[in-house]
Amino acid sequence: MSLKPNGLARAAVRFKPASFAGTFVALMMSALIVTACGVLLETGLRASVPAERYAGAPVVAAADQSARVVADTVDGPEETAYPLPDTARVDAGLAARAARAPGAAVAVPDFTFPVLRGTAASGALTGHGWGSHVFTGTALSEGTAPHPGEVVLGTDAARAARAGVGDTVTLETADGRAGFRVSGLAEAGAGDTAGGDAGGGSAGGGGAAAWFADDEASVLAGHPGRADAIAVLAEDGTDPDDLAAAVGASLAGSGAHVLTGDDRGEVEDHTLAYAKETLFAIGASFGAIATLVAVFTAAGTVALSVGQRSREFALLRAVGATPRQIRRAVASEALLVAPLAGLLGCLPGIGLAHWWFGQMQDRGAVPDAVELHVSGFPLLAAVAVGLLTALGAGWAAGRRPARIKPGQALAEASVERLRPGVVRTVLGLAAVGGGSVLAGVAASAAGSDAANASLGVVMLFMLAVALLGPVLARLCAALFGLLLRGGGASASLAAANSRTNARRLASAITPIVLAMAFASTLVFMHTSESHVASEQLRDGVTADHVVTNPAGLPADAADRAARVPGVDAAVSLLDTQVLVPVRGGGETSLQGTATQGVSGSGARLAKVQDLDVREGSLDRVGEGRIAVDRTLATAAGAGLGDTLPLHLPDGTKAAPEIVAVYARGMGLPAVTMDRASLDGHLTSPFADTLLVSGGEAGPLGALGEVTDASGYALAQNVDREFGAWANYVMAAVLGGFAAIAAVNTLVMTVLDRRRELHTLRLVGSTRRQVLRMLGWESLLVSAAGVVLGTAIAMITLTPMMRGLTGESPHVPPLLYGAFAATAVALGLAAVALPARAALRERQG
Repeated sequence: MSLKPNGLARAAVRFKPASFAGTFVALMMSALIVTACGVLLETGLRASVPAERYAGAPVVAAADQSARVVADTVDGPEETAYPLPDTARVDAGLAARAARAPGAAVAVPDFTFPVLRGTAASGALTGHGWGSHVFTGTALSEGTAPHPGEVVLGTDAARAARAGVGDTVTLETADGRAGFRVSGLAEAGAGDTAGGDAGGGSAGGGGAAAWFADDEASVLAGHPGRADAIAVLAEDGTDPDDLAAAVGASLAGSGAHVLTGDDRGEVEDHTLAYAKETLFAIGASFGAIATLVAVFTAAGTVALSVGQRSREFALLRAVGATPRQIRRAVASEALLVAPLAGLLGCLPGIGLAHWWFGQMQDRGAVPDAVELHVSGFPLLAAVAVGLLTALGAGWAAGRRPARIKPGQALAEASVERLRPGVVRTVLGLAAVGGGSVLAGVAASAAGSDAANASLGVVMLFMLAVALLGPVLARLCAALFGLLLRGGGASASLAAANSRTNARRLASAITPIVLAMAFASTLVFMHTSESHVASEQLRDGVTADHVVTNPAGLPADAADRAARVPGVDAAVSLLDTQVLVPVRGGGETSLQGTATQGVSGSGARLAKVQDLDVREGSLDRVGEGRIAVDRTLATAAGAGLGDTLPLHLPDGTKAAPEIVAVYARGMGLPAVTMDRASLDGHLTSPFADTLLVSGGEAGPLGALGEVTDASGYALAQNVDREFGAWANYVMAAVLGGFAAIAAVNTLVMTVLDRRRELHTLRLVGSTRRQVLRMLGWESLLVSAAGVVLGTAIAMITLTPMMRGLTGESPHVPPLLYGAFAATAVALGLAAVALPARAALRERQG
């Protein structure tokens, strides 16, 4: 069949443009969604940050900053990389091997670590080894290079400490608090002021820097003999690629990765790996769902448009048009409308991607150095998806009027078929069955298995609504029709119309169901998790005072707080993450899990924090022994007395024994271990939080900002704002698209009913009565869509939340009411405005 636009298609588009306006809008909106998600996906795949600290070192050798899991698949072993929470380091002795590579001028082990100065209130410095000055551009302005026990201070640090050459300053590092003689002052070079953090953590004070002797820098950093990276400088005339190859050969077998170009930036800024994950999750995972919804909705609109012209096709068949000509006309119309709609949809799609990306950068989820990448691939995909959708939906909708006899086509165009197609019914029932089975699987699963199964639930039930739409619409019309009988003649007429035109009703209900189901699932998933986390955090922190300090708390903070009169217990907590292998969908993945390193014993921790221990005892937490949340234990397939294989923040493998299982791992960290087990595996050795029971708050102010448990809980909830924002944006994108589709569909159906509305006016109905009838129909459509969408959302959320939190979904009444009211208001507006225009046109 030729797809070249023919005269029949061109005439239809030219002389009846209103018939294609709804299709055009639907295809344009689908292109918008596909473009935005495609641009973010491509940006995630191509994202990079230019080297800043290592800009002066053409070659950098560093450890692999990912933990890897190899899974057996049908296609063979498949490796998946998971970014490490902190920096994996290399043997500092590799610098000597790298320096012997042909073309290497010098190789320097680099160290970056936080340093506390004086009292906790004095803030922090960023510590480095002095050897890094050869590639950062830092230069002495006074004095000499440091030897062990000495320090070179940056201008800002010296001014803040009121220290000069020859003075002694007290500094605290991972090796403890000690006095250092100031051997010199330095002006920080571009590599030391660029803001890069080779340490991967909170390394301190930006321009306030201190440089130590290379021989003791690794000890002060808490990683004796280990460096963040090896920076290699080239001899004059040496090509960076040739140098990289030579260094790679020299370091063969060491496990170090040799990096050049923008790859060096990933060693400096570990947030890039998480930014890639975020962009990939939005562009691929959410993008796939959004694209399915967009295609789903656009296909329904195209099918509605073709279905509304069934009488036209029947007349064409009656005057001699062949089935092939009908099919060709439908395909040609798609070729005329879809590409232009796709191209126009790409422009706002790029705008949406720019806004979305900018918002993520403003919230710190994506580094500022990463740029949005826009190419022709997402745009081409958006246009292609729209075209294929239009062709497929048009072919499916035009298949029957092109196939049946002309007389039968005219009869069906006059009266709607009551019996749905056999294939459609079978597929719809299969979708209902599949959704029910998956709902049962989700209800019996936990953690990610429940979440993954629940996503299938919502998609299958949405497919069932689309396939069984006429049947559901007829049932809804019958049910709500009983209520409408008491609403007068207009309401009764609306009920009769709805029962008679179930297909038209179904096409209007489906987008509302989409909007309600997806928006409710995304938003109420977050409100449910946030509600449980807030309750657990509020009930879990039993301390009277909570001390925090952005620069970090001194190592002896808990001991100093314990000496305050009246204090019963003081425990410092170091917050980090470990990677735990969990099972989901039959495969093992590594899950980044919030972890707290505890300075004191489990008995002391119990005085300031109630983890709601269900099995075992916190008293046994210590070296090689941890406590975990029960949901994590279930997902990891481990229990009390088992060993839990995990990756520490720097990627080091460990297998501690589980000695306690608790129930508040959503509001509080899901892994609790002793502080000493994290030594040497973190960039910052300083605790983040100090929990104090008893005593007065005043004396604790010297350590940092003091608040109570409720104030601390409020601050922690604010930290979850990005997750809430991300869910709300995705809900707005999907729900907004579906809402526009619903409005578009309602407008199309009203405009298609102009002859019917004029007939009602001719038989004596007043303009007000006709509008009231349409209003009742709109209420029926909105109510049916809200009820079905809510049902699908709750069927999806209930097993998901029970698996993730152990509780039922939390649905804020006002928020749900706003969703329902919006659906009703949009429905009424989408019906009333075109109806008024149509009636006014007739009168004119």
